[in-house]
Amino acid sequence: MIVVALILLLVVFPIVVILLRNVLTEATSIVGSIERITAAARAGSKDLDAAPLLLTTQQQVRDTVANVAAYGGSLDVIVDDA
Repeated sequence: MIVVALILLLVVFPIVVILLRNVLTEATSIVGSIERITAAARAGSKDLDAAPLLLTTQQQVRDTVANVAAYGGSLDVIVDDA
């Protein structure tokens, strides 16, 4: 019985301690990753703040294309008359 207790104490217990220490080290390193992910997410959300402006931009592009087309039609009339 004492032999089994000594084997547990000298072999199994140190292995368990080493494994638990490694798990704790990896678990604490996650904090740095989470902070970097949080910073990236905040920066990404700032980029999306201007997304509603895309709706007005699309309408402005349509208006500009219509004006250019009208100008081109008028230019054809002027050039043909000259």
